[in-house]
Amino acid sequence: MLYLLLKSLHIIGFTAWFSGLFYLGRIFVYHKEKLEAGEDGSEYHLMEVRAYKIICNPAMMITWTCGLAMLAMNGLEWLQVNPWMYPKLVLLVLLTIHHVSRKKTITQLKDDVSSIDSYKFRLLNEVPTMFLFAIVLLAVFKNGLNTLYAFIGLVVLGAVLMMATKWYKKGRESGRWS
Repeated sequence: MLYLLLKSLHIIGFTAWFSGLFYLGRIFVYHKEKLEAGEDGSEYHLMEVRAYKIICNPAMMITWTCGLAMLAMNGLEWLQVNPWMYPKLVLLVLLTIHHVSRKKTITQLKDDVSSIDSYKFRLLNEVPTMFLFAIVLLAVFKNGLNTLYAFIGLVVLGAVLMMATKWYKKGRESGRWS
């Protein structure tokens, strides 16, 4: 029963974590667009801080806490026969690094010293999407996931996301989506 509760909280946690990261990324885009237009973006700073502290941080902590508790309950024997968990943990560490680095982005945007333009923020906003795909595929397919096919699929997904972002940028610049 405890395991199922932890698993439920883990799923709720990572859903909220990714939602927060997606939302934070969009706010960065809008904040940077305001700054590029020479306008004040201070209202976005408050939104960024709240999303980071109230959504992203607690959700990340719930995800990690419940996930590690489930790992501890399963034991080392389980980990040895489930090698898919190792790349998942690596991806989670990298996602956590991405998450923590967004705090610096919040400060840079507040001080208007970020060298990243709004287009690059749109691309950066797709990073959590890549993590989400990779982590979910690992969790669902487990040891049955062909690493080569999964890697190729993620590269294709990244290329599609990049092309879609460029297409959207062209549409905005032409005035179709102003």
